[in-house]
Amino acid sequence: MPANLPPGLPIIPDGERPSSPLRERNAVHSPVENRRVDDVPGPYEMSAEDFEEAVSDALQLIPPKAASAMDNVAIFIEDDYTPQPGEDPGTVLLGLYEGVPLTERDSWWEAGSLPDRITIFRKPILNICSTREEVIDEVAITVVHEIAHHFGIDDDRLHELGWG
Repeated sequence: MPANLPPGLPIIPDGERPSSPLRERNAVHSPVENRRVDDVPGPYEMSAEDFEEAVSDALQLIPPKAASAMDNVAIFIEDDYTPQPGEDPGTVLLGLYEGVPLTERDSWWEAGSLPDRITIFRKPILNICSTREEVIDEVAITVVHEIAHHFGIDDDRLHELGWG
């Protein structure tokens, strides 16, 4: 994978959102950021097994160019994010990327490096969704956002692209 990926690619191939049934969204990825508590439709009830199946369905919506360009990434599901020391205890995350972005990897990286990790947080996603389809859409958008970090795209650029 070349270290000089153009900004926004392959996250938005051909300048479009993923070729999927994802509904139109505004420029803010996470509904948690700009909604009042009484605006949030959830929580949607879904078992851990059903959520895992929804995540699997959502991963099928990832743009093929993005999926094929990923290198050594594992996706995990956890119930909730626990804020780290020094973070605001009210921090809510839908997903988290942990690893070394492709743009920062050097020849040393491949020597025994563990896979990068994308974690999807079940409870915050269910809290903002009211249907299974919304869960799948939100997981797909969250995964695309975290994959962008794998490609070295920062949050500022993601906000510009509408994946903030």
